[in-house]
Amino acid sequence: MAQLLEAYAVSLGRHPLDRKEQQGDGRTPKGGYQLDYRNPNSSFHKALHISYPAPADLAAARARGVDAGGQVMIHGMKNGWGWLGRLHRLIDWTDGCVAVTDREMDEIWRAVQDGTRIVLTR
Repeated sequence: MAQLLEAYAVSLGRHPLDRKEQQGDGRTPKGGYQLDYRNPNSSFHKALHISYPAPADLAAARARGVDAGGQVMIHGMKNGWGWLGRLHRLIDWTDGCVAVTDREMDEIWRAVQDGTRIVLTR
């Protein structure tokens, strides 16, 4: 049985209320995914890759004749912008990723292993 480890207030893609349908739509996927690999050398303060697109996401995109996309991450602030802290939450600003503060990213980085299941909701 899954256990909620933590919930975070975040910034999402520029169009946070709509479900992600294709690359470049500025939307963040919703639903259950896994954190399948990590990037300590990201242009953001660390990054954990979300396993989007899932097979159902790929099938839906193919049916519409579009590219589902795929570089969806949980990350901290753009390198050099960590001083913004929680202020980044005032707007949804990512290209479809999930942004947290650098401190929260450090916490998440330590707490989860590759393969950890996450649920993205709004």
